[in-house]
Amino acid sequence: MNILLWHVHGSWTTAFVQGPHTYLVPVTPDRGPDGLGRARTFTWPDSVREVTPRQLRDAPVDLVVLQRPHEPELAERWLGGRRPGRDVPAVYLEHNAPDGNVPDTRHPCADRTDLTLVHVTHFNRLFWDNGSARTEVIEHGVVDPGHLYTGRLARAAVVVNEPVRRGRYTGTDLLPALCGAAPLDVFGMRTEGLAAHLGVPEERCRSADLPQRELHAAMAERRLYLHPVRWTSLGLSLLEAMHLGMPVVALATTEAIEAVPAGAGTLSTRPEVLARAARTYLNEPEAAAEDGARARQAALERYGLKRFLDDWERVMTEVRS
Repeated sequence: MNILLWHVHGSWTTAFVQGPHTYLVPVTPDRGPDGLGRARTFTWPDSVREVTPRQLRDAPVDLVVLQRPHEPELAERWLGGRRPGRDVPAVYLEHNAPDGNVPDTRHPCADRTDLTLVHVTHFNRLFWDNGSARTEVIEHGVVDPGHLYTGRLARAAVVVNEPVRRGRYTGTDLLPALCGAAPLDVFGMRTEGLAAHLGVPEERCRSADLPQRELHAAMAERRLYLHPVRWTSLGLSLLEAMHLGMPVVALATTEAIEAVPAGAGTLSTRPEVLARAARTYLNEPEAAAEDGARARQAALERYGLKRFLDDWERVMTEVRS
């Protein structure tokens, strides 16, 4: 099967393209948002093929995976007039929790009957107003990086993109108090200048924009994974940390309460509880390793790659029937 999808979310796409199909990823000369092409920092199989808009006009496409509101029109134009959901089967994959007037936020695909709206968490499906659109939930799957955890550094790892710009969404405002409990290493995109922005010593809140190939090893050296995010979908970095064997300290918001079971870490809506848990892991490395091992087992059982690909295979078969 030839599946057309845009390179929008690198971590999610890395799992999705492990399936048995051919994946057509648009590429443009500027490699802008609508034409990134193949990933440069993730490992993708040879079954992922770059295609230009001109090549797409006549390309055989069996399914379109839409991920952004403007993509239905873009796909129709680049596919030479073939309309996703009508002339070629389509699903709309929603990565994000709703924004704006929550919980009344209406989804761009609400009430559409010609495609299936797929959410990545049950929380997202619950909070979006989907109207009468057919919906499915396919929870994340993660390519297992292996049990790499050593926890040799008495610091907490945080992974968040653009923490300064995103502010309260990602819990950036909570970091000054949390770094008082445990020194933080914040990884992600555009993290430079974070300590100065927060007004804390650099040693208490270091930041680095690591390439993906180095990220997992760096995370696994830290004693614990801290997830201070208030409002987002279920971050794949949280699930990756669990796969690595890291204990989790996280705000009990959105889907995190479903993802992190008892014994795998601490969840709370009280930052002081998270700070206390972080201190405990710093002082008790054996307990951290034990909770991290339970976190890994839970992640493998619920967010394993095989289950993820099987779920997608089922939905794609139903959409095309």
